[in-house]
Amino acid sequence: MSSSANKLSKIQQQAEEYARLIMEALDPDRLGHIELYQLETLLLQAPSQPAVHTRTTTHSRNLNHMLSQRLRETPEPTPLRRALYFLGDNWRRVWVILLWLSACAALFTWKFVQYRRRRDVFGVMGYCVCVAKGGAETLKLNMALVLLPVCRNTVTWLRNHAGVAARVVPFNDNLGFHKVIAGGVAVGAGLHVVSHLACDFPRLLRAGDAEYAPLARYFGTPRPGDYWWFVRGTEGWTGLAMVALMAVAFTLATPWFRRGTLPLPAPLKRLTGFNAFWYSHHLFVIVYALLLVHGHFLYLTREWYKKSTWMYVAVPMVVYGCERLTRALRSSVWQVEILKVAVYPGNVLSLHFSKPPGFRCRSGQYIFVNCGAVSPFQWHPFSITSAPQDNYVSVHIRKSGDWTGELKNVFTNVLGQPTEANRGLLYDRDRDGAMTNPSLPKVRIDGPYGAPAQDYQQYAVVLLVGLGIGATPMISIIKDIINNTKQVSGDLESGGADDLSPSFRTRRAYFYWATREQGSFEWFRGVMDEVAQADKNGVIELHNHCTSVYEEDDARSALITMLQSLSHAKHGVDVVSGTHVKTHFGRPNWRNVYKRIALNHRDQRVGVFYCGAPMLTKELRELAQDFSRKTSTKFEFHKENF
Repeated sequence: MSSSANKLSKIQQQAEEYARLIMEALDPDRLGHIELYQLETLLLQAPSQPAVHTRTTTHSRNLNHMLSQRLRETPEPTPLRRALYFLGDNWRRVWVILLWLSACAALFTWKFVQYRRRRDVFGVMGYCVCVAKGGAETLKLNMALVLLPVCRNTVTWLRNHAGVAARVVPFNDNLGFHKVIAGGVAVGAGLHVVSHLACDFPRLLRAGDAEYAPLARYFGTPRPGDYWWFVRGTEGWTGLAMVALMAVAFTLATPWFRRGTLPLPAPLKRLTGFNAFWYSHHLFVIVYALLLVHGHFLYLTREWYKKSTWMYVAVPMVVYGCERLTRALRSSVWQVEILKVAVYPGNVLSLHFSKPPGFRCRSGQYIFVNCGAVSPFQWHPFSITSAPQDNYVSVHIRKSGDWTGELKNVFTNVLGQPTEANRGLLYDRDRDGAMTNPSLPKVRIDGPYGAPAQDYQQYAVVLLVGLGIGATPMISIIKDIINNTKQVSGDLESGGADDLSPSFRTRRAYFYWATREQGSFEWFRGVMDEVAQADKNGVIELHNHCTSVYEEDDARSALITMLQSLSHAKHGVDVVSGTHVKTHFGRPNWRNVYKRIALNHRDQRVGVFYCGAPMLTKELRELAQDFSRKTSTKFEFHKENF
């Protein structure tokens, strides 16, 4: 009943084994029976008994003593201090956004004043044409800038080699800046289109012959007879087509459509999901072609050197084109062989690839994966779960949409369904031989690309938080820390030393992994056991949390807690995760987590790295800010963002 209430199916499957464990503890004389009071005593004592000490856990006595300490009280901040706090936390974003807004405002003002002084045009269209042209100028700038944040090779190179610039430019926010610029595109397009359609064109049609005469060289003679003249012209239909395509791309890129959370009728469900987002976003090729045509056929400009649209977008288009060409060439040259395929509980597909020649990555980075059997065009990003020193590249892909679901189906159709006996392993080249499965789907990879988690080596202390499948980049970091620690200790074989970072500073890591499903711990069981056994210096502290289980002081989890203590004492294995790492029940108390680290590492910088659902982002960020102000420990929060 306890395992059922806590959604622990694996414990139900091993009920007989755990019953024997209880009998061994309560019936040492082997009488064949126990008294009820003995079981009650064991249930009451189990939660308070200390677990077997390992280097990855902390004594509860020390923990309670630390958490009982009071942090220094701070007065409620004034509005000025709040503003200073905000600038201190976001100064990199602030100066970039201010620079961008200043550029947009300057271009808008310049064009606005320019057309205000053109008496022939202003006399008929008034301030409407000034607004339309000002909006168009900002639109050109933003259509150029919106491509740059998604030039991932360029951004990765800059963050790795820019030196001081990498410290002042928020490269981790490249996708956020891309969205902000997209908002600027929408504003500029709105000003331009509405001003023309609702004001400029009607005023031109109502103008008298004398007022129209100076504009005849732009609109021809005889003068336009109706509103349709403007719409069917090259300038009109290209502009309206761009607006329509951008509206589709913007709408399907919103979280409600991209994640498929809108309750739409079945026929309209095809408009949601990642596939719809991916294909609609690639309408940008048509949009930029129309933009160049639209920028050439202008109503009020005839001189070629004043038609500046191509001047704005030429360089970004070339850079982005080179990015896509690089991907095509690199993925065709980097032929990877599939070394291992496994399907774990929770619909997680694990793929191990041979490492391409010259492939060098950092822990925390990600790669793009393409499978032609699913879609020859789509590339999807996934965190690398292998360490830089490994001779393979691995990813763990959870089924969460159209493409990921079909990818899993493609492999299971070829290799069959996973079985309990093989622990989900479908194919292992070393076990099965290279030619056993010649029909394996062809997979291409591209990358690696930079991510916030790769900066963990800048901190002596790191807090790694993974929610569900969000543990993937943290696993690579943990393996890298172990390998670097071995190198420092002189235990690592000389063959892998070239891959170790000379700037490695991390001396203490706290890893918290929270997941709802017991089967999720199968994903990285080997890594957990390796860390528990290899971390001789106690560098890494592992905390697994199964959130489907009631908290440890809840009566509904008392039996599970008892079994956990007995199993860990006798075998050193946790009954929930099946690893040497003890599993905690319920959600972590994040305030206590931060407090303990702050008290353990006074006057130090702590890097907080989070990957997972957005619902936890705000809490972790606010706690990092709060403890940075109330203690001498400075927490710097980073969130993974693809």
